[in-house]
Amino acid sequence: MARSARAQEEIRRFLAIGAVQVAELDLDGEEAVLRPGPGSPPVTHGEVFALVRWGGRPVGTLLAQVPEGADPRAVLAARARAEYAEADPGGPVEPPYASVVVATRERAGQLARALDSLLAQDHPRFEIVVVDNAPVTRETRELVERKYAERVRYVCEPVPGLAVAHNAGLAAVRGEVVAFTDDDVVADPRWLAELTAPFAADAALGCGTGLILPARLTTPAQVLLESHGGFAKGFTPRTYDPADPPVDEPLFPFTAGRFGSGANMAFRTEVLRRVGGFDPATGAGTAARGGDDLYGFVRVLAEGYRLRYTPYALVWHHHRETWRDLETQAYGYGAGLTAYLTAVLVNRPALLPAFLARLPRGLAHARSLTAVRATEGTAGGMPGDHDARTHPWPRHLSRLQRRGMVYGPVGYLKARRALRASVRGAG
Repeated sequence: MARSARAQEEIRRFLAIGAVQVAELDLDGEEAVLRPGPGSPPVTHGEVFALVRWGGRPVGTLLAQVPEGADPRAVLAARARAEYAEADPGGPVEPPYASVVVATRERAGQLARALDSLLAQDHPRFEIVVVDNAPVTRETRELVERKYAERVRYVCEPVPGLAVAHNAGLAAVRGEVVAFTDDDVVADPRWLAELTAPFAADAALGCGTGLILPARLTTPAQVLLESHGGFAKGFTPRTYDPADPPVDEPLFPFTAGRFGSGANMAFRTEVLRRVGGFDPATGAGTAARGGDDLYGFVRVLAEGYRLRYTPYALVWHHHRETWRDLETQAYGYGAGLTAYLTAVLVNRPALLPAFLARLPRGLAHARSLTAVRATEGTAGGMPGDHDARTHPWPRHLSRLQRRGMVYGPVGYLKARRALRASVRGAG
């Protein structure tokens, strides 16, 4: 089918988006240390997206143009000192014994990179569990056994689906807190300690999330996604308490996507087990397409536990690379949103009155989710006003997300039927 003139123009603008360098800038007193982002070459002249740290702790990002012949470190440090205040290092808190679950499927190369970063964590006591989801080869098992056998436990889950894999990991872990991340991330050395320490300080904390930044911005798809917010949730720590709902979140807790994402989340293990873990008919690898992480957040909050967003808990995420990837991602986000809402109401019918009371504003929220994303800003991502004008969000992707939202409940019900069929087949 021929594309419309508008669609062709959107793709033309998309293909014209140039690469952006990724870097880290650590300010400490009068010193400034500039490093390339994970897997990136040394910083030179041109456009640079930099994570700014004070004494190792993330405080913000900046997008700057380094003139040819200029010292990138000096240019970026001057900008950063003018824009960001020094971070409070906080008091020492001993993090609890933690488990890290990484679900994967046929991506051994990416998994090895992620595991290397996880094994380098500055945390006193933790374990790593890899869940091989519906494998078709022995590649993942052989990687773990050959290179990581002494530090990583291997679990095979034959039923496909991210939530099913996460539940298999949840059943296997021993830690007081269980953290989940993806096989396409590079974890900052302080990630696990920063993500899990709040659980030691707050007995009523049921789940936590952290900061996700782009590992690379080399393709138009990666730059476009990050220029409209990416996965970042800002640099201000925040606690969400169901006993004291946030006044700026009238749809709380049903706007779970604002809390964080599955690539960087943790739960108090016994709490997550008590609510039944993740709904196995949600998540990537099922007809529901996503929503497993959001389901987990809402189920724990519905039990009265708090959620803590900690921007100091950082992972670098390898964003998808192509236009087709963005199409898949937009549709999947929409489907996952309404699929998880359906799952919550199916599994916890008592939440239906609260959901219906919020429904009018929920519809408005749904429209805002799929509007041109330039109006949102980018709390912690690349500066929204500049990039929204330079790289407008394609309406085609917004339409795909709306279509996904219509499909989500159907996809969830399809996934439930498929799951029942697979259980009967296994029996």
